[in-house]
Amino acid sequence: MTRLTLRITGRDLPGRGCGDFSDVHAGVQRGKDPEQLVPADAEKALFDITADVVRVPDGTTDFRGPYVQGRRGERFFYLTWGELPSGGSFTMFRRAKLFFADIPEELVASGAAETSLGLTDCHGLPLCAAVRPPRVVWLPGAGGA
Repeated sequence: MTRLTLRITGRDLPGRGCGDFSDVHAGVQRGKDPEQLVPADAEKALFDITADVVRVPDGTTDFRGPYVQGRRGERFFYLTWGELPSGGSFTMFRRAKLFFADIPEELVASGAAETSLGLTDCHGLPLCAAVRPPRVVWLPGAGGA
């Protein structure tokens, strides 16, 4: 088992007030909870996550860890969007899925990958749903194994 470190740099955030939402924040989902929350009017958002990389008996690669979602062969992680009023709690209203299978095998083997991703959709709202290439492009990351 090896460790994969991912850095996601979010740029072009939609703003704290977008659509019907206010006090908007973005984060990564760890289990069922958001973490690394960043206000959606920030210049950029940095998210760092890790996943364990394992070879399963059939020889394929699998991913495990608190950020990993989905079934084997369909693993992904979430960028989550929600409202976080001052003194209140985070209420999620949308998520974006990024898939481990879209990370090139050589980057998985190196132990580190990163991407820079626009986080506003074509309607000026927080990016959501499945985010696949060419929208997300994984590059070599620093700090690999």
